[in-house]
Amino acid sequence: MAAQEGRAPYPPFTLETAQIKVKAAQDAWNTRFAHPIPFTSLNRNYLPKTCRNPDGVKMAYTPDSIWRNRGTFLQGRDEIQKFLTDKWSKEDGYRLRKELFAFTDNKIAVQFWYEWHDEAGQWWRTYGLEDWTFAENGLMRKRQMSGNDVKISDADRWFKDGVDVNTVDISEKHW
Repeated sequence: MAAQEGRAPYPPFTLETAQIKVKAAQDAWNTRFAHPIPFTSLNRNYLPKTCRNPDGVKMAYTPDSIWRNRGTFLQGRDEIQKFLTDKWSKEDGYRLRKELFAFTDNKIAVQFWYEWHDEAGQWWRTYGLEDWTFAENGLMRKRQMSGNDVKISDADRWFKDGVDVNTVDISEKHW
């Protein structure tokens, strides 16, 4: 790892810095850019193709970061990048919200919800929890995720285009 590599805020975390870390991760995972290659689709629900940035997201993790994402076990940035590339190629319309659940000196737990649709146009909401452990330089050295996918209708979506995910009122029954 390069000496200058790191990402503020650094542990030990306070309530304020833990919340900043959570929203920075949310923003990174929600960042999209237009894909340089034109796409076509026969799906009537098709929206212009935008892509996530797995190259940028992987840099928030240590080079040897350990991940468990549901039943998938990964280690290192190359595996993280491949995993995210594959994941986001299947989850169209992906929109994520993360909220701080708990924290200690170098650990943060988050609750999250994200919505996406599959190739058939079926919408899903994923509910879950993540457990993060950070290195001294502020990069995540361990991430564990547990989540459940629930079918939803388009009318049941929270995170529609143009909606700020942070302003959606998520009732206690979904926490």
